[in-house]
Amino acid sequence: MPKPTTVTLGLLQHACSADPKENLQKTLELAEKAAKQGAQIICTQELFRSQYFCQSEDHKNFGLAEPIPGPSTEAFQKVAKEHGVVIVASLFEKRASGLYHNTAVIIDADGKLLGIYRKMHIPDDPLFYEKFYFTPGDTGFKAWDTKFGKIGVLICWDQWYPEGARLTAMQGAEILFYPTAIGWHPSEKSEYGVNQHGAWETIQRSHAVANGCYVAAINRVGLEQPIGGDGLEFWGQSFVAGTSGQILAKASTDKEEILLVPVELGKVDVTRTHWPFLRDRRIDAYESLTKRYID
Repeated sequence: MPKPTTVTLGLLQHACSADPKENLQKTLELAEKAAKQGAQIICTQELFRSQYFCQSEDHKNFGLAEPIPGPSTEAFQKVAKEHGVVIVASLFEKRASGLYHNTAVIIDADGKLLGIYRKMHIPDDPLFYEKFYFTPGDTGFKAWDTKFGKIGVLICWDQWYPEGARLTAMQGAEILFYPTAIGWHPSEKSEYGVNQHGAWETIQRSHAVANGCYVAAINRVGLEQPIGGDGLEFWGQSFVAGTSGQILAKASTDKEEILLVPVELGKVDVTRTHWPFLRDRRIDAYESLTKRYID
């Protein structure tokens, strides 16, 4: 059976509580609701099972991790199979003792686990202490053929690197999904907030332009203060960009919502044919990209 040309994406934007079981149940219910409303490819926000624990370096937080496959993977597989939808879910993976990853699972519409993507770029910034928790990914950049189109998945900090988007698109990805947890330091918001959000949105829209594909970014909302202090104010604004970088739909800054966005996959071929950036790449001149710096 040929794949549909128009596919509806379902982006799950919500706040998270301190209870992992409650967050899992909430996200499963949102996924089911999105499916009933017509979503065919559904994506969660980054690390939806907990509040953003990387605001501190605390060994107790490793207890939040789980194996893949594991309980959360299996729960989403059931939803995917029951409703005939593709699901991308972001999890804290315990691979082995002392070895943890920030990982997304990709589940096809028949409930089959197609594969995983482990976050490649790991940040270390104030209140984003991810290097304490996550081993850099070793899956490489990948794309998966699903019932509803060929998709690529990258995670949050990966958003800032055009190389990741390019290498995923080069494998035929028509849609790039970015599960995300990003927000403002409340004390800095008035001075830097507009520019910080603008940069985040602009860089991802540029991935859509440069690769002639759709980009879907899924972020959380709410003020989270798991260690006290000012915490982080997650800015929401999950969005889908079209193949020319245009914003097709955007969620609010502070409301929980399911963003449903139909996309026409045929436009990927049209865009890449008329704006042939992939054709005109000078692959003979890019070897220095594998260097850390050019002196």
